Amino acid sequence: MLELSPSQGRALAQGPHFGGAFGGLGVSTAANKCKVPCQQFQTCQDIAKGVCCVPVPREEIAYVTCTYRNTCIEKPDFLATIDLDPCSSCYGQVIHRLFMPNLGDELHSFGLSDPCVCPDNCGTRWNKLIVPGLISSRIYVVDLACQCRAPRVCKIIPPECVFWTCDKGYLNVPRQLPCGDVLIANVGDPAGNSKGGFVVLDGQNFELKGNWEKDCESPAGGYQFWFQPCLDVLISTSGFALNVVGRGFCPDDLKKGVFGRNIYVWNLSCRRVIQCIDLGEDSLPLSVKFLHNRNAAEGYVSCALSGVIYRFCKCQASRDCWEVEEVIRIPDKEVKNWIMPRMPAFIVDIVISPDDRFLYVSNWWHGDVRQYELTRGCKPRLVGQVFVGGSIVRCGPVAVCRDEELKCQPEPLVVKCRRVYGGPSRLQLSRDGKRLYVTTSFYSAWDRQFYPDMVREGAVMVLIDVDTERGGLTVNKDFLVDFGKEPCGPCLANAIHFPCGDATTEVFS
Repeated sequence: MLELSPSQGRALAQGPHFGGAFGGLGVSTAANKCKVPCQQFQTCQDIAKGVCCVPVPREEIAYVTCTYRNTCIEKPDFLATIDLDPCSSCYGQVIHRLFMPNLGDELHSFGLSDPCVCPDNCGTRWNKLIVPGLISSRIYVVDLACQCRAPRVCKIIPPECVFWTCDKGYLNVPRQLPCGDVLIANVGDPAGNSKGGFVVLDGQNFELKGNWEKDCESPAGGYQFWFQPCLDVLISTSGFALNVVGRGFCPDDLKKGVFGRNIYVWNLSCRRVIQCIDLGEDSLPLSVKFLHNRNAAEGYVSCALSGVIYRFCKCQASRDCWEVEEVIRIPDKEVKNWIMPRMPAFIVDIVISPDDRFLYVSNWWHGDVRQYELTRGCKPRLVGQVFVGGSIVRCGPVAVCRDEELKCQPEPLVVKCRRVYGGPSRLQLSRDGKRLYVTTSFYSAWDRQFYPDMVREGAVMVLIDVDTERGGLTVNKDFLVDFGKEPCGPCLANAIHFPCGDATTEVFS
């Protein structure tokens, strides 16, 4: 494992162009000092009681993973730092680029780690980012403590260590466990065959400790996970076989076991699967979230290919048994000039607001972002919807023949004179629940297949303003991060996180 001293990291990050081995394309503006205010986190107990903490400061920067894989541009992936301060002259711009030292990583998901309480005890900040390469299986540890506006790579775990130590590869979502260790979900084995489970990093030195699951076979598939320490439970989803879908989506792969169908319930302390729940053939469950209330034995899981969202909850009759209920179904659309005669709702991501009032859904193929109101004992109610690109926009190549929801095809989205290509993929919600950030890239091989215009013109990040009182979504026409204007050429943007925490990062005391 390669470890860098602070001086080496700074020297490499300041090098010309790619900055040597670990470069950072010269940053620019306001990269010398971290001025992001500390974040005051509401506890889930406060949320459950309706108690409001001191006002949550607005996020001032965001980190976004960007890749050049499958774009015909031979450049390394990078972590972009975005200015989110409306009072800044650089608002909505990339103010720093931390380039990785290797080609073809496909930076996809990443996670915050190593939280600390600020000196005045007014909140929590995060000191590290764990950034795995989905395709390379390489793990980067990025330091935020010195300069959160100009982060640097401080450690690299090479893929060979992951292959030899864990017999796993294709790493996706990392999350920090309550004990401080970092859990990373894997999608496959070293050959790209579907294989679930987790690898774990030491929370102090970020050394690879090995496999997390204890004395049991790994599940058949893996992609994302979420856990509730108070309930001693973890739930993971199953993804796809990357050695197959890496060539693109093919309808002939349906009904062949390429796409996952199960979610797995784990005993968190014993590190064993205690239940496997089948959600249907080729349903492809990807995103899973518990409610933020740590005492709530309830959450939601979205199935990409079936367009269904299930509520899962603990059975009252059994201590260790969980059950699911279908609560949302987005209907297919009958289409022409597409890869199949029916276009399903491809749900990439779901996010739950910090107060557990709203569920947000990204529909990558149809192109809409949805807001559902969550009420205990009732099915979620659709209260907001906007279109952010997608495959069914008017005057596009796809014609909709029959649609159970829409009377006509939506208009293309144009923000700041820039047409948005691609569809809504990854979501991130501010801690006050009022701003929803959306990127448009899902996975580079599928981006190239379904949205070649986005690969040519670059992905974007847009901002959706949220009505937290009555519900409702509005695209903010004054904000756009255009990744088509990158100095090295148009790139694809994916996951989003804020250094002082967000709606998909929990703090466990």
